[in-house]
Amino acid sequence: MKTSFLILASFILISCGDSDSDEPIITPPTTANEAPSIPVLQAPSDGLLCTDSSLDFSWNNSSDPDGDNVSYEIQLATNNSFTENLQSKLISGTTIEINLLKGVAYYWRVSAKDSKNKSSSYSTTWKFYSEGEGVSNHLPYAAALISPVLNSTMNSNTTTLEWSSSDADNDPLKYDVYFGEVDTPSLVLENSSTATHEVNLDTNTNYFWKVVVKDDAGGEAVGQVWTFKTD
Repeated sequence: MKTSFLILASFILISCGDSDSDEPIITPPTTANEAPSIPVLQAPSDGLLCTDSSLDFSWNNSSDPDGDNVSYEIQLATNNSFTENLQSKLISGTTIEINLLKGVAYYWRVSAKDSKNKSSSYSTTWKFYSEGEGVSNHLPYAAALISPVLNSTMNSNTTTLEWSSSDADNDPLKYDVYFGEVDTPSLVLENSSTATHEVNLDTNTNYFWKVVVKDDAGGEAVGQVWTFKTD
């Protein structure tokens, strides 16, 4: 009787031990935080000639896939690489009034940020001109990149550089193109009336290029340096 009891007790202990060791460990799934959608600009409209000393900026609400609260960073600068006279403001709404310098070409863009600090990409960049006192000619807007895509990789021995630009006075425009393998590229085309230029490429090379936009009244806008590479 005593022996039977010991055997039974051992069986119960072994069974309990086996049951615990086979029990799966369940780890709750983790969901990666996703960025809000990219804001869509509303006003001031692209290419506006503004006569006010301050201006209301607005854009559409962004949606957040995780339902997080969203705030917005607006950047305003006097060049399209956002390095000159940069103003950067973080707000919770979709409108803001900003004071302007007179007679200046401005560029602006907006990104959305959720409450977990995940940011969207910037919106498209829009531009406008603030009217100055006695201004008879406005500088042209800096060139905007079309192709090749910034930091892209090309698999070709030629490519066509393409850009766009405009002028608040609708003056005819000409372009100087700088291109090369260093970040201070050399002048390769001067006073072109077309916004494209075909270049030859070597393999496994980094390329840098920029465009200077000129109107027929002596105004110039120096563009930022763009880059791409080849396989």
